[in-house]
Amino acid sequence: MSDLDVFAAMGIAGFGKKPKQRQLDPNRFEKNKRVELGTSNSASAASVKAEDNAAALHPTASSIAPRPKSQDVGSDADDVGPPPPPRGVQGNEAGEEPEFDASEDESDDLQFPISHELILKDHTKVVSALTMDPSGARIVSGSHDYDCKLWDFGGMDWRCKPFKTWEPAGSYYIHDVKFSNDGQQFLVVSGTTQAKLYDRDGEELATYIKGDPYIRDMKNTSGHVAELTACAWHPKDPQTFITSSVDSTIRIWDVEDKRKQKTVIVVKSKERGARTKVNACAYSPDGSLIGGACQDGALHMWQTKSNFVRPSMSIEGAHAKGTETGSLVYSVDGRTVLTRGGDDTVKLWDLRSFKKPIVARPGLATLYPQTNAIFSPDHGYIVTGAGATVKGGKGHLLFLNKDTLETVKDLEVESTPVKVYWHSKINQILTGLSSGQICVLYSPDMSVNGAKLVLNKGPQRKPTVEDMSDAAAAPTIITPHALPMFRDSEVGRSTKRKREKERMDPRKSHRPDLPVTGPGRGGRVGASATQHVVQNLPREALLKLAATADENPVWTAAWRANQPKPVFAPVEDEEEGEEKK
Repeated sequence: MSDLDVFAAMGIAGFGKKPKQRQLDPNRFEKNKRVELGTSNSASAASVKAEDNAAALHPTASSIAPRPKSQDVGSDADDVGPPPPPRGVQGNEAGEEPEFDASEDESDDLQFPISHELILKDHTKVVSALTMDPSGARIVSGSHDYDCKLWDFGGMDWRCKPFKTWEPAGSYYIHDVKFSNDGQQFLVVSGTTQAKLYDRDGEELATYIKGDPYIRDMKNTSGHVAELTACAWHPKDPQTFITSSVDSTIRIWDVEDKRKQKTVIVVKSKERGARTKVNACAYSPDGSLIGGACQDGALHMWQTKSNFVRPSMSIEGAHAKGTETGSLVYSVDGRTVLTRGGDDTVKLWDLRSFKKPIVARPGLATLYPQTNAIFSPDHGYIVTGAGATVKGGKGHLLFLNKDTLETVKDLEVESTPVKVYWHSKINQILTGLSSGQICVLYSPDMSVNGAKLVLNKGPQRKPTVEDMSDAAAAPTIITPHALPMFRDSEVGRSTKRKREKERMDPRKSHRPDLPVTGPGRGGRVGASATQHVVQNLPREALLKLAATADENPVWTAAWRANQPKPVFAPVEDEEEGEEKK
Protein backbone atom coordinates (compact mmCIF):
# COMPACT_ATOMS: atom_id res chain seq x y z
CA MET A 1 0.00 0.00 0.00
CA SER A 2 1.12 3.50 -0.72
CA ASP A 3 1.45 6.20 1.89
CA LEU A 4 -1.72 7.88 0.68
CA ASP A 5 -3.71 4.66 1.11
CA VAL A 6 -2.36 4.23 4.64
CA PHE A 7 -3.33 7.80 5.53
CA ALA A 8 -6.80 7.27 4.05
CA ALA A 9 -7.27 4.08 6.10
CA MET A 10 -6.24 5.93 9.27
CA GLY A 11 -8.58 8.80 8.51
CA ILE A 12 -5.81 11.34 7.92
CA ALA A 13 -6.77 13.67 5.11
CA GLY A 14 -3.78 16.00 5.35
CA PHE A 15 -1.40 17.89 7.57
CA GLY A 16 -3.19 21.19 7.91
CA LYS A 17 -4.14 23.83 5.43
CA LYS A 18 -1.74 24.12 2.56
CA PRO A 19 -0.56 27.71 2.10
CA LYS A 20 -1.53 29.33 -1.13
CA GLN A 21 1.50 29.94 -3.32
CA ARG A 22 1.72 33.04 -5.43
CA GLN A 23 2.32 32.52 -9.09
CA LEU A 24 5.05 34.90 -10.26
CA ASP A 25 5.03 36.26 -13.74
CA PRO A 26 7.71 34.37 -15.73
CA ASN A 27 8.30 37.52 -17.81
CA ARG A 28 8.66 39.84 -14.81
CA PHE A 29 12.27 40.70 -15.68
CA GLU A 30 11.47 41.68 -19.27
CA LYS A 31 10.00 45.04 -18.28
CA ASN A 32 13.40 46.07 -16.86
CA LYS A 33 15.42 44.87 -19.81
CA ARG A 34 17.81 47.46 -21.17
CA VAL A 35 17.21 48.94 -24.58
CA GLU A 36 20.70 49.00 -26.09
CA LEU A 37 21.30 52.45 -27.51
CA GLY A 38 24.79 51.67 -28.77
CA THR A 39 27.53 53.83 -30.18
CA SER A 40 28.13 54.89 -33.75
CA ASN A 41 30.58 52.03 -34.34
CA SER A 42 28.18 49.41 -33.11
CA ALA A 43 25.38 51.01 -35.10
CA SER A 44 27.40 50.89 -38.30
CA ALA A 45 28.42 47.31 -37.56
CA ALA A 46 24.79 46.42 -36.99
CA SER A 47 23.85 47.99 -40.34
CA VAL A 48 26.57 45.97 -42.08
CA LYS A 49 25.29 42.82 -40.44
CA ALA A 50 21.72 43.65 -41.45
CA GLU A 51 22.79 44.07 -45.08
CA ASP A 52 24.60 40.72 -44.97
CA ASN A 53 21.55 39.03 -43.50
CA ALA A 54 19.34 40.60 -46.12
CA ALA A 55 21.66 39.36 -48.86
CA ALA A 56 21.58 35.87 -47.36
CA LEU A 57 17.81 35.83 -47.12
CA HIS A 58 17.24 37.44 -50.55
CA PRO A 59 20.09 36.39 -52.83
CA THR A 60 20.45 37.85 -56.28
CA ALA A 61 18.98 36.24 -59.34
CA SER A 62 22.40 35.28 -60.72
CA SER A 63 23.31 33.44 -57.53
CA ILE A 64 20.18 31.29 -57.55
CA ALA A 65 19.91 30.82 -61.35
CA PRO A 66 20.18 27.09 -62.28
CA ARG A 67 23.18 26.06 -64.34
CA PRO A 68 22.82 24.10 -67.56
CA LYS A 69 22.81 20.35 -67.19
CA SER A 70 25.92 19.93 -69.34
CA GLN A 71 27.92 22.25 -67.10
CA ASP A 72 26.86 20.29 -64.06
CA VAL A 73 28.14 17.07 -65.58
CA GLY A 74 31.46 18.62 -66.57
CA SER A 75 32.01 20.21 -63.23
CA ASP A 76 31.37 16.91 -61.49
CA ALA A 77 34.28 15.36 -63.36
CA ASP A 78 36.75 18.19 -62.76
CA ASP A 79 35.88 19.48 -59.30
CA VAL A 80 36.51 17.57 -56.12
CA GLY A 81 34.46 18.27 -52.97
CA PRO A 82 31.27 20.24 -52.50
CA PRO A 83 30.44 23.17 -54.76
CA PRO A 84 31.27 26.68 -53.52
CA PRO A 85 28.51 28.44 -51.61
CA PRO A 86 26.36 31.12 -53.25
CA ARG A 87 27.56 34.70 -53.15
CA GLY A 88 24.99 35.69 -50.57
CA VAL A 89 25.93 32.92 -48.14
CA GLN A 90 28.77 33.91 -45.81
CA GLY A 91 30.51 32.80 -42.67
CA ASN A 92 29.39 29.73 -40.86
CA GLU A 93 27.25 28.37 -43.75
CA ALA A 94 30.39 28.14 -45.89
CA GLY A 95 32.31 26.44 -43.11
CA GLU A 96 34.77 29.35 -42.83
CA GLU A 97 35.37 31.62 -39.87
CA PRO A 98 34.13 35.16 -40.60
CA GLU A 99 36.60 38.01 -40.47
CA PHE A 100 34.26 40.18 -38.39
CA ASP A 101 31.26 39.17 -36.39
CA ALA A 102 29.08 42.02 -35.20
CA SER A 103 27.63 39.76 -32.51
CA GLU A 104 30.70 40.28 -30.34
CA ASP A 105 28.60 42.62 -28.18
CA GLU A 106 26.36 39.67 -27.32
CA SER A 107 29.33 37.66 -26.08
CA ASP A 108 30.44 40.66 -24.04
CA ASP A 109 26.99 40.85 -22.48
CA LEU A 110 27.48 37.29 -21.25
CA GLN A 111 30.53 38.41 -19.26
CA PHE A 112 28.93 41.46 -17.62
CA PRO A 113 25.61 41.60 -15.72
CA ILE A 114 24.23 44.50 -17.76
CA SER A 115 21.26 43.01 -19.61
CA HIS A 116 18.67 44.48 -17.19
CA GLU A 117 18.48 47.59 -15.04
CA LEU A 118 16.55 48.90 -12.06
CA ILE A 119 16.35 52.67 -11.56
CA LEU A 120 16.27 54.07 -8.00
CA LYS A 121 14.91 57.63 -8.11
CA ASP A 122 14.95 59.73 -4.98
CA HIS A 123 17.96 62.07 -5.06
CA THR A 124 17.53 65.40 -6.79
CA LYS A 125 21.21 66.12 -7.59
CA VAL A 126 24.33 64.21 -8.56
CA VAL A 127 25.03 61.02 -6.58
CA SER A 128 28.53 61.68 -5.25
CA ALA A 129 28.88 58.72 -2.83
CA LEU A 130 27.71 55.13 -3.17
CA THR A 131 28.41 51.83 -1.43
CA MET A 132 26.83 48.51 -0.40
CA ASP A 133 27.14 46.33 2.66
CA PRO A 134 29.15 43.08 2.33
CA SER A 135 26.00 40.94 2.07
CA GLY A 136 24.58 42.99 -0.82
CA ALA A 137 21.30 43.71 0.96
CA ARG A 138 21.57 47.45 1.61
CA ILE A 139 22.75 50.52 -0.27
CA VAL A 140 23.98 53.79 1.23
CA SER A 141 24.02 56.77 -1.12
CA GLY A 142 25.05 60.40 -0.69
CA SER A 143 24.40 63.32 -2.96
CA HIS A 144 24.92 67.00 -3.56
CA ASP A 145 21.36 67.54 -2.32
CA TYR A 146 22.91 67.11 1.19
CA ASP A 147 21.01 63.87 1.86
CA CYS A 148 22.08 60.36 2.71
CA LYS A 149 19.66 57.56 1.89
CA LEU A 150 19.44 53.92 2.98
CA TRP A 151 17.93 51.41 0.57
CA ASP A 152 17.04 47.82 1.40
CA PHE A 153 16.38 45.37 -1.43
CA GLY A 154 14.54 42.94 0.84
CA GLY A 155 12.07 45.54 2.13
CA MET A 156 11.70 47.53 -1.08
CA ASP A 157 8.44 47.42 -3.02
CA TRP A 158 7.68 48.31 -6.62
CA ARG A 159 8.08 52.04 -5.90
CA CYS A 160 11.82 51.55 -5.13
CA LYS A 161 12.07 54.16 -2.39
CA PRO A 162 14.62 54.35 0.46
CA PHE A 163 13.51 53.44 3.97
CA LYS A 164 15.48 56.29 5.58
CA THR A 165 16.64 59.75 4.50
CA TRP A 166 18.56 62.26 6.59
CA GLU A 167 21.01 65.14 6.35
CA PRO A 168 24.28 64.19 8.07
CA ALA A 169 25.84 67.66 8.00
CA GLY A 170 23.24 70.24 7.07
CA SER A 171 23.95 72.05 3.83
CA TYR A 172 27.23 70.28 2.96
CA TYR A 173 27.87 67.90 0.06
CA ILE A 174 28.37 64.22 0.81
CA HIS A 175 31.85 63.21 -0.41
CA ASP A 176 32.19 59.55 0.58
CA VAL A 177 30.43 56.68 2.37
CA LYS A 178 31.97 53.33 3.31
CA PHE A 179 30.54 50.22 4.98
CA SER A 180 32.69 48.40 7.51
CA ASN A 181 33.86 44.88 6.69
CA ASP A 182 31.30 43.30 9.04
CA GLY A 183 28.46 45.38 7.58
CA GLN A 184 27.23 46.60 10.97
CA GLN A 185 28.23 50.26 10.61
CA PHE A 186 29.28 52.77 8.00
CA LEU A 187 31.15 56.07 7.76
CA VAL A 188 29.84 59.26 6.19
CA VAL A 189 32.31 61.92 5.04
CA SER A 190 30.89 65.30 4.04
CA GLY A 191 32.22 68.78 3.37
CA THR A 192 32.64 69.39 7.11
CA THR A 193 35.69 68.65 9.25
CA GLN A 194 34.04 65.79 11.17
CA ALA A 195 33.41 62.23 10.07
CA LYS A 196 30.27 60.51 11.37
CA LEU A 197 29.67 56.87 12.19
CA TYR A 198 26.24 55.22 11.82
CA ASP A 199 24.89 51.75 12.40
CA ARG A 200 23.34 49.81 9.54
CA ASP A 201 19.88 51.24 10.35
CA GLY A 202 21.08 54.83 10.02
CA GLU A 203 21.27 55.69 13.74
CA GLU A 204 24.21 57.94 14.58
CA LEU A 205 26.84 56.30 16.77
CA ALA A 206 29.63 58.88 16.91
CA THR A 207 30.80 62.24 15.57
CA TYR A 208 34.56 62.56 15.58
CA ILE A 209 36.24 65.68 16.85
CA LYS A 210 37.44 68.57 14.72
CA GLY A 211 40.84 70.16 15.21
CA ASP A 212 41.93 73.66 16.18
CA PRO A 213 42.22 75.74 12.99
CA TYR A 214 44.62 78.21 14.66
CA ILE A 215 47.36 75.64 15.21
CA ARG A 216 49.87 75.63 12.38
CA ASP A 217 51.42 72.21 13.04
CA MET A 218 48.89 69.59 11.92
CA LYS A 219 50.35 66.93 14.21
CA ASN A 220 49.27 68.87 17.29
CA THR A 221 45.57 69.06 16.44
CA SER A 222 43.09 66.45 17.63
CA GLY A 223 41.21 66.28 14.32
CA HIS A 224 40.91 67.71 10.84
CA VAL A 225 40.77 71.49 10.41
CA ALA A 226 39.44 71.55 6.82
CA GLU A 227 36.82 69.70 4.81
CA LEU A 228 37.08 65.94 4.41
CA THR A 229 37.47 64.27 1.03
CA ALA A 230 37.52 60.47 1.50
CA CYS A 231 37.64 57.63 4.02
CA ALA A 232 38.62 53.94 4.11
CA TRP A 233 38.29 51.05 6.58
CA HIS A 234 41.19 48.85 7.63
CA PRO A 235 40.80 45.49 5.81
CA LYS A 236 41.78 43.44 8.89
CA ASP A 237 40.97 45.57 11.93
CA PRO A 238 37.27 46.56 12.16
CA GLN A 239 38.11 49.19 14.81
CA THR A 240 40.37 51.30 12.57
CA PHE A 241 39.70 53.64 9.65
CA ILE A 242 41.40 56.56 7.91
CA THR A 243 40.19 59.91 6.60
CA SER A 244 41.80 62.35 4.17
CA SER A 245 41.28 66.08 4.11
CA VAL A 246 42.04 69.35 2.41
CA ASP A 247 44.28 70.23 5.39
CA SER A 248 47.07 68.08 3.83
CA THR A 249 46.72 65.20 6.29
CA ILE A 250 45.56 61.60 6.46
CA ARG A 251 44.43 60.66 9.97
CA ILE A 252 44.11 57.16 11.44
CA TRP A 253 41.19 56.80 13.86
CA ASP A 254 40.02 54.32 16.44
CA VAL A 255 36.27 53.70 16.27
CA GLU A 256 35.87 53.88 20.05
CA ASP A 257 37.90 57.08 20.52
CA LYS A 258 36.10 60.03 18.99
CA ARG A 259 38.06 62.66 20.98
CA LYS A 260 41.39 62.28 19.18
CA GLN A 261 42.93 60.40 16.27
CA LYS A 262 45.53 57.66 16.75
CA THR A 263 48.08 58.88 14.19
CA VAL A 264 48.52 61.80 11.82
CA ILE A 265 50.15 61.50 8.39
CA VAL A 266 51.21 64.96 7.24
CA VAL A 267 51.54 65.10 3.46
CA LYS A 268 54.31 67.49 2.42
CA SER A 269 54.23 69.01 -1.02
CA LYS A 270 57.06 70.42 -3.08
CA GLU A 271 54.87 73.35 -3.94
CA ARG A 272 55.13 76.65 -2.12
CA GLY A 273 53.66 76.38 1.36
CA ALA A 274 54.44 72.65 1.57
CA ARG A 275 50.74 71.81 1.75
CA THR A 276 48.37 70.17 -0.69
CA LYS A 277 44.88 68.73 -0.73
CA VAL A 278 44.63 64.96 -0.25
CA ASN A 279 41.79 63.92 -2.54
CA ALA A 280 41.77 60.13 -2.12
CA CYS A 281 43.06 57.54 0.35
CA ALA A 282 42.98 53.76 0.60
CA TYR A 283 44.32 50.73 2.44
CA SER A 284 46.07 47.88 0.64
CA PRO A 285 44.30 44.48 0.89
CA ASP A 286 46.67 43.24 3.60
CA GLY A 287 46.62 46.55 5.49
CA SER A 288 50.38 47.10 5.16
CA LEU A 289 50.17 50.21 2.94
CA ILE A 290 48.24 53.46 3.01
CA GLY A 291 47.95 55.29 -0.28
CA GLY A 292 47.12 58.92 -0.89
CA ALA A 293 46.53 60.96 -4.06
CA CYS A 294 47.10 64.70 -3.84
CA GLN A 295 46.02 67.73 -5.83
CA ASP A 296 49.59 68.65 -6.71
CA GLY A 297 49.62 65.50 -8.87
CA ALA A 298 51.67 63.36 -6.46
CA LEU A 299 50.91 59.78 -5.45
CA HIS A 300 52.30 58.60 -2.08
CA MET A 301 52.51 55.24 -0.26
CA TRP A 302 53.26 54.81 3.46
CA GLN A 303 54.11 51.63 5.35
CA THR A 304 51.68 51.22 8.26
CA LYS A 305 54.51 49.99 10.50
CA SER A 306 56.60 53.12 9.89
CA ASN A 307 56.52 56.43 11.75
CA PHE A 308 54.88 58.19 8.74
CA VAL A 309 57.54 60.92 8.64
CA ARG A 310 58.06 60.44 4.90
CA PRO A 311 56.37 58.15 2.38
CA SER A 312 57.91 54.79 1.49
CA MET A 313 57.15 55.32 -2.20
CA SER A 314 56.24 58.46 -4.04
CA ILE A 315 55.66 59.68 -7.59
CA GLU A 316 55.52 63.35 -8.46
CA GLY A 317 53.30 64.24 -11.37
CA ALA A 318 51.32 61.01 -11.40
CA HIS A 319 48.39 63.12 -12.61
CA ALA A 320 48.15 66.68 -13.86
CA LYS A 321 48.83 69.36 -11.28
CA GLY A 322 45.75 71.09 -9.94
CA THR A 323 43.34 68.27 -10.81
CA GLU A 324 41.42 66.22 -8.26
CA THR A 325 42.02 62.46 -8.34
CA GLY A 326 38.69 60.74 -7.83
CA SER A 327 39.76 57.32 -6.60
CA LEU A 328 42.70 55.14 -5.61
CA VAL A 329 42.13 51.36 -5.60
CA TYR A 330 44.47 48.45 -4.89
CA SER A 331 44.23 45.17 -6.76
CA VAL A 332 43.45 42.01 -4.80
CA ASP A 333 47.11 40.91 -4.85
CA GLY A 334 48.27 44.31 -3.57
CA ARG A 335 50.78 44.78 -6.38
CA THR A 336 48.79 47.08 -8.65
CA VAL A 337 47.18 50.45 -8.00
CA LEU A 338 44.41 51.97 -10.13
CA THR A 339 43.84 55.72 -10.13
CA ARG A 340 41.15 57.80 -11.81
CA GLY A 341 42.45 61.31 -12.34
CA GLY A 342 40.70 64.59 -12.86
CA ASP A 343 42.88 65.04 -15.95
CA ASP A 344 40.56 62.67 -17.90
CA THR A 345 42.86 59.67 -17.48
CA VAL A 346 42.85 56.20 -15.94
CA LYS A 347 46.28 54.88 -14.95
CA LEU A 348 47.54 51.55 -13.69
CA TRP A 349 50.65 51.44 -11.48
CA ASP A 350 52.92 48.59 -10.42
CA LEU A 351 54.22 48.95 -6.84
CA ARG A 352 57.25 46.79 -7.65
CA SER A 353 58.34 49.36 -10.23
CA PHE A 354 56.79 52.53 -8.91
CA LYS A 355 58.20 55.02 -11.38
CA LYS A 356 55.80 55.30 -14.29
CA PRO A 357 52.39 53.80 -15.07
CA ILE A 358 52.13 50.39 -16.68
CA VAL A 359 49.39 51.63 -18.97
CA ALA A 360 47.33 54.82 -19.21
CA ARG A 361 44.06 55.63 -20.93
CA PRO A 362 43.44 59.33 -21.75
CA GLY A 363 40.35 61.00 -23.15
CA LEU A 364 37.82 60.00 -20.47
CA ALA A 365 35.81 63.13 -19.75
CA THR A 366 35.64 63.91 -16.02
CA LEU A 367 32.91 66.34 -15.03
CA TYR A 368 32.82 65.61 -11.28
CA PRO A 369 35.80 65.21 -8.92
CA GLN A 370 34.25 62.13 -7.26
CA THR A 371 34.33 60.09 -10.51
CA ASN A 372 35.94 56.75 -9.67
CA ALA A 373 37.27 53.61 -11.35
CA ILE A 374 37.05 50.06 -9.97
CA PHE A 375 38.25 46.55 -10.71
CA SER A 376 35.82 43.82 -11.72
CA PRO A 377 35.43 40.97 -9.19
CA ASP A 378 37.74 38.73 -11.27
CA HIS A 379 40.18 41.66 -11.74
CA GLY A 380 40.18 41.13 -15.47
CA TYR A 381 38.45 44.41 -16.31
CA ILE A 382 38.26 48.00 -15.13
CA VAL A 383 34.96 49.89 -14.95
CA THR A 384 34.68 53.68 -14.98
CA GLY A 385 32.40 56.41 -16.22
CA ALA A 386 32.94 59.00 -18.94
CA GLY A 387 31.02 62.26 -18.91
CA ALA A 388 28.74 63.56 -21.62
CA THR A 389 30.46 65.71 -24.22
CA VAL A 390 27.50 68.09 -24.57
CA LYS A 391 25.11 69.50 -21.99
CA GLY A 392 22.23 67.11 -21.40
CA GLY A 393 23.89 64.39 -23.46
CA LYS A 394 24.30 60.71 -22.73
CA GLY A 395 27.04 59.37 -20.49
CA HIS A 396 29.09 56.24 -21.01
CA LEU A 397 29.93 53.40 -18.65
CA LEU A 398 33.14 51.86 -19.97
CA PHE A 399 34.44 48.35 -19.41
CA LEU A 400 38.19 48.37 -20.08
CA ASN A 401 40.64 45.54 -20.49
CA LYS A 402 42.98 45.53 -17.50
CA ASP A 403 46.14 44.87 -19.51
CA THR A 404 45.64 47.36 -22.33
CA LEU A 405 42.84 49.66 -21.03
CA GLU A 406 41.09 49.26 -24.38
CA THR A 407 37.32 49.52 -24.39
CA VAL A 408 35.69 46.10 -24.29
CA LYS A 409 32.14 47.35 -23.76
CA ASP A 410 30.69 50.85 -24.02
CA LEU A 411 27.36 51.12 -22.22
CA GLU A 412 25.36 54.26 -22.82
CA VAL A 413 23.39 55.61 -19.85
CA GLU A 414 20.97 58.49 -19.37
CA SER A 415 23.45 60.95 -17.83
CA THR A 416 27.06 61.15 -16.67
CA PRO A 417 28.12 58.23 -14.44
CA VAL A 418 29.95 59.45 -11.34
CA LYS A 419 30.17 56.59 -8.85
CA VAL A 420 30.48 52.93 -9.85
CA TYR A 421 30.32 49.95 -7.47
CA TRP A 422 30.44 46.28 -8.53
CA HIS A 423 29.35 43.93 -5.76
CA SER A 424 31.04 40.56 -6.14
CA LYS A 425 28.60 38.53 -4.01
CA ILE A 426 25.38 39.41 -5.84
CA ASN A 427 27.16 40.24 -9.13
CA GLN A 428 25.39 43.52 -9.74
CA ILE A 429 26.73 46.94 -10.73
CA LEU A 430 25.58 50.15 -9.07
CA THR A 431 26.02 53.40 -10.96
CA GLY A 432 25.34 56.82 -9.46
CA LEU A 433 24.39 59.30 -12.16
CA SER A 434 24.60 63.07 -12.33
CA SER A 435 20.81 63.27 -12.65
CA GLY A 436 20.36 61.89 -9.12
CA GLN A 437 19.36 58.39 -10.24
CA ILE A 438 21.01 55.16 -9.13
CA CYS A 439 21.10 52.58 -11.91
CA VAL A 440 21.35 48.96 -10.73
CA LEU A 441 22.60 46.76 -13.59
CA TYR A 442 21.98 43.03 -13.26
CA SER A 443 21.32 39.84 -15.17
CA PRO A 444 18.51 37.42 -14.26
CA ASP A 445 20.84 34.47 -14.94
CA MET A 446 24.16 35.70 -13.52
CA SER A 447 23.04 37.87 -10.60
CA VAL A 448 21.79 36.74 -7.19
CA ASN A 449 19.13 38.53 -5.10
CA GLY A 450 19.62 42.30 -5.00
CA ALA A 451 17.42 43.98 -7.59
CA LYS A 452 15.81 40.62 -8.40
CA LEU A 453 14.14 40.57 -4.97
CA VAL A 454 12.02 43.58 -5.87
CA LEU A 455 10.49 41.77 -8.85
CA ASN A 456 10.12 38.44 -7.02
CA LYS A 457 7.49 39.88 -4.68
CA GLY A 458 4.71 39.75 -7.25
CA PRO A 459 2.06 42.41 -7.86
CA GLN A 460 1.21 45.00 -5.26
CA ARG A 461 -1.86 44.30 -3.09
CA LYS A 462 -4.59 46.86 -3.53
CA PRO A 463 -5.36 48.89 -0.37
CA THR A 464 -8.65 48.05 1.34
CA VAL A 465 -11.14 50.31 3.10
CA GLU A 466 -9.82 49.13 6.45
CA ASP A 467 -6.27 50.14 5.53
CA MET A 468 -7.42 53.60 4.54
CA SER A 469 -9.51 54.03 7.70
CA ASP A 470 -6.60 52.95 9.90
CA ALA A 471 -4.34 55.45 8.19
CA ALA A 472 -6.86 58.23 8.74
CA ALA A 473 -7.64 57.23 12.34
CA ALA A 474 -4.00 57.02 13.41
CA PRO A 475 -2.10 59.93 11.88
CA THR A 476 1.67 59.86 12.14
CA ILE A 477 3.16 62.13 14.79
CA ILE A 478 6.83 62.82 14.12
CA THR A 479 8.99 63.60 17.17
CA PRO A 480 12.59 63.74 15.91
CA HIS A 481 14.08 64.90 19.24
CA ALA A 482 12.33 62.39 21.50
CA LEU A 483 14.36 60.02 23.64
CA PRO A 484 14.82 56.51 22.21
CA MET A 485 12.56 54.98 24.88
CA PHE A 486 9.67 57.28 23.89
CA ARG A 487 10.32 57.28 20.17
CA ASP A 488 7.73 55.66 17.96
CA SER A 489 8.55 53.31 15.16
CA GLU A 490 10.10 54.74 12.01
CA VAL A 491 7.83 56.54 9.60
CA GLY A 492 6.76 54.25 6.82
CA ARG A 493 7.64 51.05 8.65
CA SER A 494 4.94 48.40 8.46
CA THR A 495 2.65 48.19 11.54
CA LYS A 496 0.33 45.48 10.25
CA ARG A 497 1.11 43.01 13.03
CA LYS A 498 0.70 45.71 15.68
CA ARG A 499 -2.68 46.76 14.26
CA GLU A 500 -3.90 43.17 14.20
CA LYS A 501 -2.91 42.72 17.86
CA GLU A 502 -4.70 45.92 18.87
CA ARG A 503 -7.73 44.82 16.91
CA MET A 504 -8.09 41.83 19.24
CA ASP A 505 -8.00 44.08 22.33
CA PRO A 506 -11.61 45.22 23.07
CA ARG A 507 -10.47 48.31 24.96
CA LYS A 508 -8.22 49.65 22.20
CA SER A 509 -10.60 48.77 19.38
CA HIS A 510 -13.65 50.26 21.24
CA ARG A 511 -15.81 47.30 20.40
CA PRO A 512 -19.47 47.71 21.48
CA ASP A 513 -20.85 45.38 24.14
CA LEU A 514 -22.33 42.21 22.76
CA PRO A 515 -25.90 41.24 23.83
CA VAL A 516 -26.11 38.97 26.87
CA THR A 517 -27.99 35.73 26.40
CA GLY A 518 -29.43 33.79 29.33
CA PRO A 519 -30.05 35.00 32.87
CA GLY A 520 -27.37 37.70 32.71
CA ARG A 521 -23.93 38.20 34.25
CA GLY A 522 -21.56 40.90 35.39
CA GLY A 523 -24.38 43.17 36.59
CA ARG A 524 -26.11 43.11 33.20
CA VAL A 525 -29.60 41.74 32.72
CA GLY A 526 -29.99 39.11 30.11
CA ALA A 527 -31.95 39.76 26.95
CA SER A 528 -34.61 37.16 27.87
CA ALA A 529 -35.44 38.85 31.22
CA THR A 530 -35.71 42.27 29.60
CA GLN A 531 -38.07 40.97 26.94
CA HIS A 532 -40.27 39.32 29.64
CA VAL A 533 -40.70 42.62 31.51
CA VAL A 534 -41.52 44.56 28.36
CA GLN A 535 -44.03 42.04 27.08
CA ASN A 536 -45.90 41.26 30.37
CA LEU A 537 -46.04 44.76 31.93
CA PRO A 538 -47.80 47.04 29.49
CA ARG A 539 -47.99 50.83 29.95
CA GLU A 540 -51.64 50.85 31.14
CA ALA A 541 -50.84 48.50 34.04
CA LEU A 542 -48.22 50.90 35.31
CA LEU A 543 -50.21 54.12 34.87
CA LYS A 544 -53.25 52.86 36.82
CA LEU A 545 -51.17 53.07 40.02
CA ALA A 546 -50.12 56.70 39.41
CA ALA A 547 -53.14 58.24 41.24
CA THR A 548 -52.65 56.00 44.32
CA ALA A 549 -48.96 56.92 44.47
CA ASP A 550 -49.81 60.66 44.55
CA GLU A 551 -52.47 60.33 47.30
CA ASN A 552 -50.71 57.84 49.58
CA PRO A 553 -46.98 57.66 48.76
CA VAL A 554 -45.14 54.87 50.51
CA TRP A 555 -41.52 55.88 50.03
CA THR A 556 -41.71 59.69 49.84
CA ALA A 557 -44.28 60.42 52.53
CA ALA A 558 -41.69 62.10 54.78
CA TRP A 559 -41.27 64.97 52.30
CA ARG A 560 -44.96 65.83 51.94
CA ALA A 561 -44.87 68.39 54.78
CA ASN A 562 -42.04 70.53 53.51
CA GLN A 563 -42.02 69.76 49.80
CA PRO A 564 -42.65 73.00 47.85
CA LYS A 565 -45.55 73.08 45.51
CA PRO A 566 -44.92 74.36 42.01
CA VAL A 567 -46.75 77.55 41.05
CA PHE A 568 -47.38 77.96 37.33
CA ALA A 569 -48.62 81.02 35.48
CA PRO A 570 -52.24 80.77 34.38
CA VAL A 571 -52.64 79.88 30.74
CA GLU A 572 -55.15 81.98 28.84
CA ASP A 573 -57.00 80.78 25.82
CA GLU A 574 -56.08 82.37 22.54
CA GLU A 575 -59.66 83.58 21.89
CA GLU A 576 -59.90 85.40 25.25
CA GLY A 577 -56.57 87.08 24.68
CA GLU A 578 -57.68 88.43 21.32
CA GLU A 579 -60.93 89.85 22.79
CA LYS A 580 -59.01 91.77 25.48
CA LYS A 581 -56.83 93.32 22.84
